[in-house]
Amino acid sequence: MSGNQIVFIVLAAIACIGAAGVVVFGDNPVRSALFLVLNFFVLGFLYFTLGAQLLGISQILVYAGAIMVLFLFVIMMLQQQSAFLRSTESDGRGPIAWLLGATMFMTVGAAVLAPLGGVTGSPILDTFGTPQSIGKVLFTGYAWPFLISSVLLLVGIVGSILLAKRKF
Repeated sequence: MSGNQIVFIVLAAIACIGAAGVVVFGDNPVRSALFLVLNFFVLGFLYFTLGAQLLGISQILVYAGAIMVLFLFVIMMLQQQSAFLRSTESDGRGPIAWLLGATMFMTVGAAVLAPLGGVTGSPILDTFGTPQSIGKVLFTGYAWPFLISSVLLLVGIVGSILLAKRKF
């Protein structure tokens, strides 16, 4: 096993622990959001190990930075901690939920791992995932869709400002 594979396995295990922390271990929404931040960071590092530097840094900056700050602000503003606390009453649905969750996990795992049995590695270019190669493709082959999407985002921003200005 190579060093890259070991790093990938360790990061994948940390990502699984972070995802479980969001759903299972998080007893309040702020902790769940922090587990999600951990998961976004690890996912960005996984992109780095795969050679997609631009995707990795975008994952960390956009999701772990901007989106999660927004989530945390909303959670803290709502202050509904008590609605998310676990109930101490047992209604008997816990074992059924764990059984269904384990069954779904095994089904999805089998559906993903079964086709990978005969897959062989293909050579990847050294420039794959670098900002230079993505920028070259984005501004040559996809220039019009890029410009149209930027105009649509600008129209959305202006529209939201106008709608907010009317209310306040």
